[in-house]
Amino acid sequence: MSDFDIQTPTALDPFADANAENSGAGSKDYIHVRVQQRNGRKSLTTVQGLKKEFSYNKILKDLKKEFCCNGTVVQDPELGQVIQLQGDQRKNVSSFLIQAGIVKKEHIKIHGF
Repeated sequence: MSDFDIQTPTALDPFADANAENSGAGSKDYIHVRVQQRNGRKSLTTVQGLKKEFSYNKILKDLKKEFCCNGTVVQDPELGQVIQLQGDQRKNVSSFLIQAGIVKKEHIKIHGF
């Protein structure tokens, strides 16, 4: 072989840092807001890491009403409960969580492209 190593690009995994040992669900009390590309222009926003004492369904209901989008709460075996919203709602969700007093600004991590 030559001096140049050939590296093939790998697919981007938006949950790669969540699957690491030191940044699992609820570690360091961070709220992770991510966007995932679906097909075409469609995207999905996920909110993971909220404390279990909050009612996910009530937060989801307020988010759906505020941003005029649809969403659901899914149960993940590793990550716990995750809120999913239609569209790229990263900035909207982070500002909503701060204004509602659910989390402080320094405890939110926004991921995505």
